[in-house]
Amino acid sequence: MRNFILLAATLFAPAVIFAQLRFEINIPSTTPLHGHLVLVVTKRVEKSAGRPAPEPRFQLEESYESAQGFGVDVDGLDTGKSIIIDSKTIGYPLENLAALPAGDYTVQAVFNVYEQFHLADGRNLWLPPDKGEGQHWNRKPGNPYNAPVDLHLDPASSTPIKLTLDKVITPIEGTDEDPIQIAAKSPAAKWLKFVRYKSEKLSKFWGRDIYLGAWILLPDGFDEHPNAHYPLVVYQDHYHANFGVPMPFLTTPPASGSNNSNNRNRYGYKFYQDWISGTLPRVILIYVQNANPYYDDSYDVDSANVGPYGSAINDELIPHIEKIYRGIGQGWARATYGGSTGGWEALATQILYPDNYNGVYASCPDPVDFHAYQNIDLYNDTNAFVRKGPFGEIPIAADRKPDGSIIANAGPEYRFEYVLGTHGRSTEQWGIWQAVFSPVGPDGYPAEVVNPLTGAIDKKVVAYWHDHYDLNAILVRDWTTLGPKLEGKIHLAVGDGDTYFLNNAVHLFQHSMDATRNPHSDATFQYGPGEPHCYTGGPSEYTMQQNTLTWAQRVLPAMTDHMLKTAPPGADTKSWRY
Repeated sequence: MRNFILLAATLFAPAVIFAQLRFEINIPSTTPLHGHLVLVVTKRVEKSAGRPAPEPRFQLEESYESAQGFGVDVDGLDTGKSIIIDSKTIGYPLENLAALPAGDYTVQAVFNVYEQFHLADGRNLWLPPDKGEGQHWNRKPGNPYNAPVDLHLDPASSTPIKLTLDKVITPIEGTDEDPIQIAAKSPAAKWLKFVRYKSEKLSKFWGRDIYLGAWILLPDGFDEHPNAHYPLVVYQDHYHANFGVPMPFLTTPPASGSNNSNNRNRYGYKFYQDWISGTLPRVILIYVQNANPYYDDSYDVDSANVGPYGSAINDELIPHIEKIYRGIGQGWARATYGGSTGGWEALATQILYPDNYNGVYASCPDPVDFHAYQNIDLYNDTNAFVRKGPFGEIPIAADRKPDGSIIANAGPEYRFEYVLGTHGRSTEQWGIWQAVFSPVGPDGYPAEVVNPLTGAIDKKVVAYWHDHYDLNAILVRDWTTLGPKLEGKIHLAVGDGDTYFLNNAVHLFQHSMDATRNPHSDATFQYGPGEPHCYTGGPSEYTMQQNTLTWAQRVLPAMTDHMLKTAPPGADTKSWRY
């Protein structure tokens, strides 16, 4: 096997043929290296007394304002040998080193260390494990990197640029970023608990011990009412070290001030006041952490590539929490909510586990219909990057501002992720959707639904997605059995200026629900005119931020009201209402 694998699909323009510039990067190690190197180049900024610019490793992003990046796989590189980045290495936004104008730059590299996972089905995969940071290559503990270096770069230069990654990102365990330490030191420890739970299902799948984290907010009076049992509400979100739903739970008022942080903290204190005063219903509110080798979140479903996270959370973790903290433990007394990734998770959880939950409030959910996979129609488009007419073509937009201004197109976004990791290992958005929704590919990694360099769409993979994870398609297909189980349970909100065009899929979803019969769906929808990601609905007289920061106060009473109206005969509807 070669010592290292350069990213494929070299573009042989004339400028590349004559380009000389190359980087030779060394990483001190006593064992062969496995992982992915990311080199970041930024325009040099003169230092001033003002706020310093972030390091280059924090400036690579999916929008047109991104720094320049180059990525290369490293597969068993012998110690003492260099990793080479040259004109054949794939770059983003510029395609390669030859396209980089001569000038003064700041350069930094990070090596994302991979570990080999021996899966239960016999696959042996090299993947980036989460190290407690929530799957971020540029701050993952154990990853080597170098301090930023100011350099003059010229693509025509034949003198190699040599870098040594002589620094290592420090561990999180035992620090103030460790959830266990956060919980131990929290002033809210009376109400706020943290558990780290080993999942047998996930451990078997991955061939190593896999843990789920869960923040648990207990109702006021929990200790004083030992005979009470409580409904459970699951908040769905990306990885965060601390608890947030989406506001924090703060037992003291913030210092005076009007900045966004203080505003958020003020609402966090108001949430605490409402929680302990009896203003809010007494429920157990949990937030699950489920970062994995592909992303900071699992999408809470069973997946051929990411593993049985749906089963692990719903069949293992939640019953465990309900047993310890006196949950009622029945489907009529559970509900879920979340936005964006959490919005898709919440809706998928309600649909795929219809008897386990009694209500979902989902905002700005990730694509719930793959006719609107952001701005791509996976079923009818032949290419995910461009649409072609008889003579012209137009790029497919991916991200926008609320006024409609495009800030990223699909093609460059896929290239951005390819620079961060091949075989779907970018740990970014397109990569995790592919990992969750796809079958296993011929190389053992997630099957490609979209070629990341050409945009070609694999319709066989799309068919698998349709049958397993297109939530709208699943409801239409199975409405006869699912419809009666979902009455009164589905509530969606999205801004019609959603940054990622997620409103398009929600409209398709509503169209299908409006057409249902026996029963006719009573799902509710709220659209925010001109509102971006992540609009949560709410009274129009308040700002989007105000409605987001009071989301729990809006949905928790609605959830428990529905529970009480639909509770089966003999259900415990009193012990928790003190």
